[in-house]
Amino acid sequence: MSPNITVTERAARKIGEILRREPAGTMLRVSVEGGGCSGFQYKFDTERAKADDDVVIEKSGATVLIDPVSVNYMAGAEIDFVDDLIGSAFKVNNPQATASCGCGTSFAL
Repeated sequence: MSPNITVTERAARKIGEILRREPAGTMLRVSVEGGGCSGFQYKFDTERAKADDDVVIEKSGATVLIDPVSVNYMAGAEIDFVDDLIGSAFKVNNPQATASCGCGTSFAL
């Protein structure tokens, strides 16, 4: 499967910073769940176990896991990290999203 999901260098650096404070072997899991003000929302968790069917993205020492269901909603997306006036957060630039909320954590298809 080639989901074409990318992680920017900024996001990889931030993920690396977060994972260095966790036990060895910890990875970042990104998933899509129902909810949020636009219908779907992204969820970010640290996890030590990888499922056999996870998509694994490795960049600059950071490991990101995405389950197969979430991959369907994220194909072609870019995971970035932004630091602006309203705060710093991971941001998913998803070409499949037809709408998103002002806070950028939920989207519609």
